[in-house]
Amino acid sequence: MNRLPGLPDGRREVSRWVRTHLADLCGDVGEASSIPGGQQAADAALAAFDVRGYADHRNEAWPLSRRGASGLSPYIRHGLLTLGRVWNAVEGGPDHDVSRFRDELLWQEYARHLYARLGTATRHSLRFSVPERGSTDVDRAHGGPDANRAVGEHLWSGDEACLSQALQELRETGWLPNQMRMWLASHWSVRQGGGWRDGEDHFFRHLLDGSRAANRVGWQWTAGALTGKSYGFSRWQVQKRAPGLCASCPVEDACPIADWPPDEPRAPLPMADPRLRRDQDVEGTSGPEHAVSRGIPEAVWLTAESLGQEDPAIRAHPELPLVFVFDERLLMQLRLSVTRITFLAETLADLSGHRDVEVWRGDPSALLADRPVATTFAPVPGWRSISDRLTLAMVHPWPWLIRPHAGSVASFSAWRKAGGGVIGP
Repeated sequence: MNRLPGLPDGRREVSRWVRTHLADLCGDVGEASSIPGGQQAADAALAAFDVRGYADHRNEAWPLSRRGASGLSPYIRHGLLTLGRVWNAVEGGPDHDVSRFRDELLWQEYARHLYARLGTATRHSLRFSVPERGSTDVDRAHGGPDANRAVGEHLWSGDEACLSQALQELRETGWLPNQMRMWLASHWSVRQGGGWRDGEDHFFRHLLDGSRAANRVGWQWTAGALTGKSYGFSRWQVQKRAPGLCASCPVEDACPIADWPPDEPRAPLPMADPRLRRDQDVEGTSGPEHAVSRGIPEAVWLTAESLGQEDPAIRAHPELPLVFVFDERLLMQLRLSVTRITFLAETLADLSGHRDVEVWRGDPSALLADRPVATTFAPVPGWRSISDRLTLAMVHPWPWLIRPHAGSVASFSAWRKAGGGVIGP
């Protein structure tokens, strides 16, 4: 168990801190993203976002000046911005744009509900079987950064400018607009026949907003494992969403993605998880509705799910130190990119400017085993696994946009219908 030195000020200094103390846990070499971590950056990004024009421009991919995506997802993913706060922030904008933007927030909430209910079962195709003509299970081998990159991206190898541009941004910034994510996912799983789980793992290693909830829903949807129909990707989308990019492509005259990929049928799974239709433990899925006190906490346990100053446990215990643990065993398995780890470190550095923050590396269960803590419930399997071995003196509720219900989550529309239609925070 190792308590790390305090986080420094300045992005360059934080990057150096990561390379000094955490490089052996990362999956590649890299630098900080152009998207900074931290509450100040999150607040500034939300203040600068104008929802006007979102509906028409959210799918634009290139050049950057055409993009209308909010870019808020890294901050939402780590709890720096709650879905409720973002939902309210666009109040008063054009109805069409507000409705489209809020629909995307609801997709985020749907993904969280699905993952909270099914957990690791989302690792498998949920409703329809997906034929895989190739497997990249070796991508999980820890053969070093270069080996991981070479194996992990071989299904995207080629000279296509659209794929090269998306891969470059994924590596360097840890963020992509949804359109480019769909291009890469479709090329991997539909055209090349790669296992969607392996592609999802690769995204997870690099994306600043990578979550098993939203990431897996996106890959399952693209591969056809949720709807039975895969998402096809061809030059048509590039010409529409990235005008001019094809002109710079070295294979423009012999475009390998000129036509739509074959649409292979997805057969319904005979033994679909019954929890898709009904949740027999809604309280376990959603966590407590109000704070649950079991003792006197000595510290606040932070997780990567909720690092914002509005985190319920952080706000409720202003006098207590905050404790964050870089889980060595987990990170050795995940091999997250340096860019992604640096974003987390920047967020902790920003938080340490306001509170006493202890940063450790090791086993969180061992570190906190004898230390009563307050924490915020997180709707992910990892939180449940670790919390079962801790002394939880106080558990605060997760800030749901919509509290989970017992009805169907088999699809987004079924989830909306079971929840009573259009629901606000």
